[in-house]
Amino acid sequence: MTESINTKIAPEIASKEGKYLTFALGHEEYGLEILKVREIIGYMDITAVPQTPAHVKGVINLRGQVIPVVDLRLKFGMQEEEVTEQTCIIVVEIDNGKQQFNTGIVVDRVSEVLDIQEEQIEEAPQFGGGTEADFILGMGKIGSSVKILLDINRVLSNECLEGLGTVS
Repeated sequence: MTESINTKIAPEIASKEGKYLTFALGHEEYGLEILKVREIIGYMDITAVPQTPAHVKGVINLRGQVIPVVDLRLKFGMQEEEVTEQTCIIVVEIDNGKQQFNTGIVVDRVSEVLDIQEEQIEEAPQFGGGTEADFILGMGKIGSSVKILLDINRVLSNECLEGLGTVS
């Protein structure tokens, strides 16, 4: 009986193992599936777009392509920080089911690419009390630290980009 339970859980966790780009927001470390990352660029001027949520910083022109940019600190309810030499924009590919498009996310600093194995990933904790954490793929246990592994499609759901004409 125990074996059948493990085989039901293992494929879901196993699908989460792989290479992750890790980055920091303050003291917290996060990870994104490397296959979702298109490129990492230095922080650049962002053109504000009126009547968008506070976490949507605006748009950038990246080699002729207009890309919306989201401040992940503000999206996660953290305090906004000054831009430093380490602040960068990670351009990620989002899939909303109907189409794929690129979006930039502002992070404090990029750390490294880690190969995270199935046995290093735990399910996201249940916080209760109406706290939604469905954007967390799992918790990567790397040595004595924990990396919060993000489902970037859920983090950047349609609600955060609807004012930019990117999602129809």
